[in-house]
Amino acid sequence: MASSLRALRPALSTLSRASRTAATVPRTFTPAAMLNAGRQMRSYTEGIAHTPVFQLTEEEEMLKESVSKFSQEAVLPRVRAMDEAESMDKAVVEGLFEQGLMGIEVEEEYGGSGMGFTAAIVAIEELARVDPSVSVMCDVHNTLVVQAFRRFGSKTLKEKYLPRLATESCGSFCLSEPASGSDAFALQTKAVKKGDGYVINGSKMWITNAMESEIFIIFANVNPDLGYKGITAFIAEKNFPGFSIAKKEKKLGIRASSTCVLNFDDLYIPKENVLGEEGHGYKYAIGLLNEGRIGIGAQMTGLALGAWENAVKYCWNERKQFGRYIGENQGMQFQMAQARLDIEAARALVYNAARTKAAGANFQMEAAMAKLLASQVAGKVSGQAVEWMGGMGFVREGLAEKFWRDSKIGAIYEGTSNIQLQTISKILQKQYTN
Repeated sequence: MASSLRALRPALSTLSRASRTAATVPRTFTPAAMLNAGRQMRSYTEGIAHTPVFQLTEEEEMLKESVSKFSQEAVLPRVRAMDEAESMDKAVVEGLFEQGLMGIEVEEEYGGSGMGFTAAIVAIEELARVDPSVSVMCDVHNTLVVQAFRRFGSKTLKEKYLPRLATESCGSFCLSEPASGSDAFALQTKAVKKGDGYVINGSKMWITNAMESEIFIIFANVNPDLGYKGITAFIAEKNFPGFSIAKKEKKLGIRASSTCVLNFDDLYIPKENVLGEEGHGYKYAIGLLNEGRIGIGAQMTGLALGAWENAVKYCWNERKQFGRYIGENQGMQFQMAQARLDIEAARALVYNAARTKAAGANFQMEAAMAKLLASQVAGKVSGQAVEWMGGMGFVREGLAEKFWRDSKIGAIYEGTSNIQLQTISKILQKQYTN
């Protein structure tokens, strides 16, 4: 990025001089001057590579191949059993850590892979092509929990928890409550200062990875009179006195992924376990959820790809009616082509959002658009895939019906579809309001 800007400086300087001249002597600022400046701009940008949005770095490509192999060999044989048992196989969780997939962005000094944000998106999408439940475990752990420690944790907290998060301990992000879903900052969980720390009382619900996690980021209000400005992030561990899992939800989809209600009864948190600054929790949550939405977008595009691939292989290679494969009928071909078009359009938004975030630019609208479209496409394509496969798509023998069930959550968690539309609309209104 820096080298690109340096290459553009001469041309930008020309445009700047032309602008200053126009401001003082309008008659000298002619179309010819603009054309000449434009030619100089093009001459300086000819040597700059503009890569396709889906083009991966060598490191990302190797990661994708590795995750694909892991998904096919370690996850796929267990998908149906995990879904039926509504439980994540311990071997899969251990495999995620062994493959380095739970510390993708964690610095090498803390035992992580030291890769970038887009690499995490690649891994999340690839896992979802086989099992969205495993994908969301990796997603929440990387884009919410690990990122919170990397961005806001003190040196002491990083040294204490990042090595564990990268190599052995799963994490959960505890924001939602019974009375605060989309209105996340209406949370009722309170933290009161006591001695050399805080005492938390309250409950959380819809907490992903709760059964498998050892480390929890809990958002609680230290000063309700200040409203959302009293919200603070705390670090707790499962073995802390006062921490308990009250209930594990039985869900329509992503059933192997645990989703639980947590209770905090006089849960004591030492002051060194405050994440970042007191009263800044709401800022942290907003920023992290924007990143998390790109991860959910990748989960949904991976799901859509998995559903599409599973169905077209059946239609083009196995199922025959009237003397030919059903996928050879024009009506089917058109639906399959349109579905793949929709998937690639959603993937373009997801990868553009990831690249935008990685470049350090504002990506709030890009993230909202990516999650929204990806979840819509996942629901549509996975539903079509069931129909394309007929009876074989409807039974639990294969993966088609599971992909469809798993797709429904995409429009709900980490911001409902209406919340994404509201976010997009507010940003656009701000841009176009005088």
